[in-house]
Amino acid sequence: MVGGEPTIKVGILGFHDSRETKALSNTISSLGHEAIWLHEEAVGIDVSTDGVVLEPDVDVVINRLLLSKSTAPFEDLSIASCFAAVCPVLNDPRSVLFSVHKHATACRLAAAGVPVPHTYMSTGDAKLNERRAGFGTPVVYKTAIGTNGGGTWLVDHDRQLSVSVDGRRAFIQEYLSEADEHRDLRVYIVDDEIVGAMYRYAPAGDWRTNVALGGEVEDATTDLSQQAAGAALRAVRALELDFAGVDLIESPDGWVVLEVNPTAGFRGLFRATGRSPAAAIARLAIERAGGSVDDALVDQLSRELDGTPPEDAPSTVRDDRVPVVGYTERVTVTGISGSKVVLAHIDTASDVTRIDPALAIEVGTEPPSVITDDVAPRVDVVVELAGDRRTVTAVLDDGVGGETPIRIGRDVLRNYYVDVRRRISETSEV
Repeated sequence: MVGGEPTIKVGILGFHDSRETKALSNTISSLGHEAIWLHEEAVGIDVSTDGVVLEPDVDVVINRLLLSKSTAPFEDLSIASCFAAVCPVLNDPRSVLFSVHKHATACRLAAAGVPVPHTYMSTGDAKLNERRAGFGTPVVYKTAIGTNGGGTWLVDHDRQLSVSVDGRRAFIQEYLSEADEHRDLRVYIVDDEIVGAMYRYAPAGDWRTNVALGGEVEDATTDLSQQAAGAALRAVRALELDFAGVDLIESPDGWVVLEVNPTAGFRGLFRATGRSPAAAIARLAIERAGGSVDDALVDQLSRELDGTPPEDAPSTVRDDRVPVVGYTERVTVTGISGSKVVLAHIDTASDVTRIDPALAIEVGTEPPSVITDDVAPRVDVVVELAGDRRTVTAVLDDGVGGETPIRIGRDVLRNYYVDVRRRISETSEV
């Protein structure tokens, strides 16, 4: 009981290890309620003529499914739908279904009068390339489902584009950028209120601002224009989301909404603003299930980001393990022309990833920005290593090739533990 009120059991549905899930769990506990991590080792749903029984039993669910990183996103979303049949789910899976698909998001927002960039998707290559001429050069080419900048290219050539990349539908979008810097705006909204906002700046030699790719952040909460704030709020309302991170970019006609992320990360926002959305999300979930919280305590907890593993974390998280890669690993390298599984050398001595130009040409790659004489030629590829997909800006290197046509550097390896005793060869079974 909390002050005579019942204790609310809040389920956090998430199949990936993330600091945000841990922060939500710890915040809920600090508010005096029970947090239950609904991970893959924990969930069971019993359906019979007697009704539906959730295992474990919860009063409300916070939907933290990272569908853009899932190999079966709609299978995962069906689990959220099962919970939604019995109890409140924040964010509702029907709303997430729109939000996780970037072009579907654009359709919903444009229909609601929210300003968005010009985009075009087609189910046929000919139609896509026919319409591309109206977008100018360069043009943004991206997969409809993706995260952390994965599956996004800046195309400045006239070669044919495909309507899909690595099995995922893709579309084109007009390129909007400020003359002197690559910057966008992330606004985090919970329960129709702005928790905080930050500017995100692209790292040197890149045009994407994702924090996961090395982008810098700056507090924009007090600098937020009324037009940008209004567009972000209208976007979340149009998608009927309980919480989301809204990404905007400034066009000649004002701020337009690029994407709406129903599972946006907290770390960049916390670094920029000193505030975390975890407390506001926890309060909304508890109150949605009929519970209550102390407002002063919510305000205090919003200034913390406790990412320590809770007691009910899955075994891999409790063991505090990170993905392990060996001296050589089999990886999937994807460009706009296709994908190829190759053997990679895990190169802890290199600060950047390097790729054989022949492999880069084979999969179809794009430069991340205009290349100057004093910068080695670089290209963007999507690399899948140990089950994780991310866009990598790799240096073209004629010295890389043979059995290992790509060398994974520390720009990627900071998220892995390297065991140099482990080796995979070309003849090893996948």
